Amino acid sequence: MIRSRFQQIDVDDYALPAEVVGRVISPALVVYLDRVRDNLSRVIELAAGDPARWRPHIKTIKIPEIFVEMTRAGLRNFKCATTREAMHLLHVLDQEGIRQADLLLAYPLIGPALERLSYLARVQERTRVSVLCEDPAAVASIPEVLSIFIDVNPGMNRTGVPVSDEMTILDIARQAGSRFRGLHFYDGHVHGTGAATRRRMAFEGYDRLMELVSRVQRDGMSVGEIITSGTPSFPYALVYEPFRTLPATTHRVSPGTVVFHDFRSEQELEDLELKPAALVFSRVVSHPADDIVTCDAGSKSIAAEAGDPCAFALGHPALEALTPSEEHLPFRVSEGPRPERGSQLFLVPRHVCPTVNLAEQALLIENGRLREVVPVRARAHDLFVDG
Repeated sequence: MIRSRFQQIDVDDYALPAEVVGRVISPALVVYLDRVRDNLSRVIELAAGDPARWRPHIKTIKIPEIFVEMTRAGLRNFKCATTREAMHLLHVLDQEGIRQADLLLAYPLIGPALERLSYLARVQERTRVSVLCEDPAAVASIPEVLSIFIDVNPGMNRTGVPVSDEMTILDIARQAGSRFRGLHFYDGHVHGTGAATRRRMAFEGYDRLMELVSRVQRDGMSVGEIITSGTPSFPYALVYEPFRTLPATTHRVSPGTVVFHDFRSEQELEDLELKPAALVFSRVVSHPADDIVTCDAGSKSIAAEAGDPCAFALGHPALEALTPSEEHLPFRVSEGPRPERGSQLFLVPRHVCPTVNLAEQALLIENGRLREVVPVRARAHDLFVDG
């Protein structure tokens, strides 16, 4: 079964110290540093031991103390979605004394957000900062301190220039001139369906991307970097041979969920071995029916936008999460005794990225002990340019 790895996890490996359980009000976000480090090592191992092949998307992580762990694992290239994420990452890079780091804000910034990012880039000048662009006319409005990646739409139809629109892509590259860094090709629509089908779909997209790279190069412009692949497709991008043999272009993958792992990735990526590293600690608060128990982790503490079930309860394979309301998450008990009121549940979110964003603080657990309680500083969004 796809769930088998989660079913085999010993929930005692995630137990909180008794003194913490006696004080902490549930629901609470808990991050396990040992498992974060295991996941970082595993992804770098998949990248043939080269952290430079990975540009992790920190929209998942949002906790500066975890950014530190990433830099100490050797990562120097990053991707983010908000100016607040950018600010906190740039601060960590400065505090860690890291030079020649690289950050792409992979979201189409407009107006004050673009002004805010350019300010951050000027203040933290040791890190190269770039933005995405999909419109030749927009290049002139991008401050000179920022470099430019062209956002290419591989068929996901979320943002970007259609991969078939070579003329627009070439025009943006010409307009950007020396600021042109490369191509951003997020194939997030490649997911589910089984590993063999995902690999075939991913490779078909990469074949088309390589044709585009060749077309830009024939026009006399260098493509310094191509960025592909969130969590569902990154293992296939890393073994796609043309990416590994590009003579003058660096290829990087950009998954972020893999740092914490989640239930959806476990279901969709049967060929990826990672450990859940960010859980929601919850308690059973009600027995509304003979076969239902309800815990205190509703949609305001565990993300529900990715569908049901929104979580997997470690150590309780007979519990099936039903649709949550704001402060309640009911589970159907398929067999065996139902957990007593007050029972502790360790929930692996279906989608960990927005789950982390819902929390204001997190418990950092290391070697079975509470290391510290930290703010989730990069959650939410900045409001004003000068804020």
